[in-house]
Amino acid sequence: MAGSRITVRVGERQLTLSNLEKVLYPKTGFTKGEVLDYYTRIAPVLLPHIHDRAMTFVRFPDGVTGGSFFEKDVSRHAPEWVRTASLTVAGRGKEPEIVNYPLINDLPELVWAANLAALELHVHQWTVVDGDERSLPDRLVFDLDPGPGATVVDCCRVAERLYDVLADDGFSPVAKTSGSKGMQLYAGVVTADAGETSQYAKALAERLAGETPDLVVARMTKTLRPGKIFIDWSQNNPFKTTVAPYSLRGRDEPTVSTPVTWDEVRACRHVTHLRFTADEVLERVDELGDLFADVERTRVPIPAFG
Repeated sequence: MAGSRITVRVGERQLTLSNLEKVLYPKTGFTKGEVLDYYTRIAPVLLPHIHDRAMTFVRFPDGVTGGSFFEKDVSRHAPEWVRTASLTVAGRGKEPEIVNYPLINDLPELVWAANLAALELHVHQWTVVDGDERSLPDRLVFDLDPGPGATVVDCCRVAERLYDVLADDGFSPVAKTSGSKGMQLYAGVVTADAGETSQYAKALAERLAGETPDLVVARMTKTLRPGKIFIDWSQNNPFKTTVAPYSLRGRDEPTVSTPVTWDEVRACRHVTHLRFTADEVLERVDELGDLFADVERTRVPIPAFG
């Protein structure tokens, strides 16, 4: 039997939405319609942080238990009004290729993406300028990934130390959960060198790993990571993406990559303390506003390091 379809008007666009009753999170019964509702309601705080950023979708057309796939190039099926950026990327062992990345800049484009069951939205640390050119990085990111036996609680202890160093260097760091097991720290930057953010992040990760080798590792080697927090500085590579703030995650429940306060980070003593679902995030935004906004408001040069 064919799934249901409805035609709606979103802003100035007409969209056909399908299978709204389909359960995408079987554990909780969270449906595709609820996914669309979440992204529509969170759009005012989400859209500024993904504007003009080449996006990669992680799509779950059969729900979170039915498999997923990454999608970067949408040229085959995107409506003509969905903005795209044609960017050259390095193929794996192949010649460079042109990818038509979607730019999700307004509500119709966001609803279109959600209707594809693009539960996860991943973006780069740079924007697209002049149509199809990459800007220099405007975000610095540290991805804190707990190894086996470690949790987000351990991530918080590392995040506190990173906060102190970053604040001393003039940054206004912002923390968010990954929506899964870890968390990320961001800061707005100004740089004239596309590689500077990676170099600075690597130096700081290696410094913390040297100071507390029992807790922090700065290398990806899996055998080094049990019980420790891997500070993935390589997420600053221009070709890598991180999950966007306020994006859903394809986990058992509709958890969200959620900006958090530093008081919450310091108080975290259990994994449930920094775990938020879609409904909870909407309530948080109503109460606390956009906790990620400082990344866009405060951009400073990267200080000398080494």
